[in-house]
Amino acid sequence: MLGLCASAHADPAPVSGLDKGDTAWMLTSTALVLLMTPGLALFYAGMVRSKNVLSVLMQSLVACGLITVQWVLFGYSIAFAPSKGTDIFHQMFGSLDWAMLKNVSAFRGDTTYCATVPHQLFCMFQLMFAIITPALISGAIVERMKFSAYVLFMLLWATFVYDPLAHMVWGVGGFLGTNGPRGVANGALDFAGGSVVHMSSGWSAMTLAMILGPRKKLGSEEMRPHNLPMTAIGTALLWFGPLLLLVRSETDTHRQP
Repeated sequence: MLGLCASAHADPAPVSGLDKGDTAWMLTSTALVLLMTPGLALFYAGMVRSKNVLSVLMQSLVACGLITVQWVLFGYSIAFAPSKGTDIFHQMFGSLDWAMLKNVSAFRGDTTYCATVPHQLFCMFQLMFAIITPALISGAIVERMKFSAYVLFMLLWATFVYDPLAHMVWGVGGFLGTNGPRGVANGALDFAGGSVVHMSSGWSAMTLAMILGPRKKLGSEEMRPHNLPMTAIGTALLWFGPLLLLVRSETDTHRQP
């Protein structure tokens, strides 16, 4: 889907400046982050009652399709397209210059974000984080929220929480980042998603759990985990995460002016 949307805007032939090693490592890293989402699904599904396993699995896996469509249509542009102004709104939201992956080439990098890897590959790499971040929240609402309501929540949360926060920290002209009005000296250096991914999903999960309240029949009905080996398998897949700390550091190295 990414290739189809960008093909009309891509260059006819590769250009100089791309690095084969960087590109290969970014492709590998993209696959590893994608693998973490089904790992998260197994991690959560093993800790619920058997009657809720399918719902919990789908809460994570549906993000792969839903957030991908949102990311291609406008999410990536909101998060990473350069701001067109210096007011507070433009410091929170990127422009729509890259909506539908317009000007996101598969043959050249972007001098700000990814000078040595194709811009479209950088978009795909960031998409993997956009997918798993709202999926992390599902662990706080298991067995207490309808699947349809969670899907709607995930779409709205990605649009109005994750994308603006990604722009503020990582985007050109963002309010908190090194490419924003505060400059390198006072900008937030978030190499591994500590604020954009983990703090945003953690605080949102806690807030949502408080709003929903405890599970029905808590304390009067058996609620032990149904399959801890499944949780262990999911944990093993999630251990790819520490490796990606190095990937984030390398990616941000390319972003420095």
